[in-house]
Amino acid sequence: MIFLGVGALIVMALCGAPLFVVILGGAVLGFLATGTDLVNVAIEMDRIADTPLLVALPLFTFAGYILAEAKTSQRLMELVNALVGWMPGGLAIVGFVACAFFTALTGASGVTIVALGALLLPMLIRSGYTERYSLGLVTSSGSLGLLIVPSVPLILYGVIAQQLNVGQSFSIQELFLAGLVPALLMVVALSVWAAVRHRHLPLTPFDLGRVWKAVKASGWELPLPFVILGGIYSGYFAISEAAAMTALYALVVEVFVYREVSLKRLPTVIRESMVMVGSIILILGGALALTNYFVQAEIPQQVFEFINLQISNPIIFLILLNLLLLLLGAMLDIFSATVIMVPLLLPIAVKYGIHPVHLGIIFVANLQIGYFTPPIGMNLFIASYRFNKPIVELYTATLPFMLVLLLVLVLITYVPQLSLWYQYL
Repeated sequence: MIFLGVGALIVMALCGAPLFVVILGGAVLGFLATGTDLVNVAIEMDRIADTPLLVALPLFTFAGYILAEAKTSQRLMELVNALVGWMPGGLAIVGFVACAFFTALTGASGVTIVALGALLLPMLIRSGYTERYSLGLVTSSGSLGLLIVPSVPLILYGVIAQQLNVGQSFSIQELFLAGLVPALLMVVALSVWAAVRHRHLPLTPFDLGRVWKAVKASGWELPLPFVILGGIYSGYFAISEAAAMTALYALVVEVFVYREVSLKRLPTVIRESMVMVGSIILILGGALALTNYFVQAEIPQQVFEFINLQISNPIIFLILLNLLLLLLGAMLDIFSATVIMVPLLLPIAVKYGIHPVHLGIIFVANLQIGYFTPPIGMNLFIASYRFNKPIVELYTATLPFMLVLLLVLVLITYVPQLSLWYQYL
C-alpha cells in the first residue's frame, strides 16, 4: 500500500501537481508507514501560524511587488549610472549594483531580469559591450541580491532552521549580517572583472548635476534601504516591524507620492503578492510536517552515519554539498529547494562542525548561482523568453559570470569568517 502511495506521488509530481501536495503526501505516507497518528500533520500546519517571523514574509513580498510595479527600476538605474558610470566598465558595474539592490528589494530574480533587463541590455550594447556579454550580465545578475536584507530566502531558511533546533542558536538579524560580506564580494569580483575586461571603452564624465537630478528623482525611495538596514542592525526594529515599515512606506510612496501604482491596480498587486506568499506558506507547512517525520524516523542521523563512513573530511563534504545545491538550484525554485533540503542537510552539516548561519549563506549563495546554471536554470529560460534569444546562446553568455561567482563561492565555503565576521565585533 505504501509503495503504491509513493508511486502515485511520483506520478503526481511528474504531472505537475502542486509541490505542497506532494510534500504533504510524503509526510502522510511516512507517518502511516511508522504507525504515527496523522494528527501530527495538522499540528505542524498549525504550528507554522505561531511563528512570529512568518509575518515578515507577506509584508516584504508585498513591498517587493509594489516596487516592481512602479518605475523604481528606472530611477535606480539612473542614480547608479550617474554615480559610477565614469569608472572603467562603469555601465557593467551599474548593472551589477542596480540588479543586486533591486533583487534584494523585490526578492524575485525573474522580476529583476524583466524590469531592469529591458533598460540595461540596450544601454550596454549602445555603449560598446558585446551582445553576448550584455546578455550574460543581465541573466546572471538577476539573482545577485538574494543575500542582501530583506532577503526572503534567508528568512525562510532561518524559520526552518530554528524549528529544527540543531546546532548553535541564531537570529534572523545574524543571518542578514552574515550575508553582507559574501554579497559584497560577489558584486566586487564581477565589477573588477568588468573593469579590467572593458578598460578600453570610452568613459562617461562625472556630472554632479546629473547625480543631484537622479537623487531628487528617487528621493522618496532612497531612505528605504537605509531605514531597513539601520533599524534591523541597530536592534531598533524586529524583523516583523521592519517588514511592516517597509510595506507601509512602499505603499504610501508608490501609490500616493509618485502615483505610479493606481488605486485601481492596487488590489491586483495585493492579490498577486499574496498568491505567492500563500504558496510559500503551504509548502513550508508541508515541509515542517515532513521534517517531523524525518526527525521521528531518525533519517538525518542515518544519512549522516552513511556519509560519515564514506566521507570523514568536512572539506570533501562541503564540495559535494556545493555540487548538490548547484544542481538543485538549477532544477527547483529557491523556496522549494530550501524547504525540502534544509531539514535533511542542516543536522548533517552541524555534525561536521558547520555553523548553521554559515550553512545558510552557503545554501542561498549556491541556489543563487543555480538560477542560471545550465541546462535548466530558471533565469536562462526567463531571459531567453524576454529577449527572444536561443537558450544555448545564453548558456555560453553566462558561463564566464558563473566562473567568477564560483570562485567567490569557494571563498565563502572555506572561509567561514566571511559569513561569521559579526561574531568578532
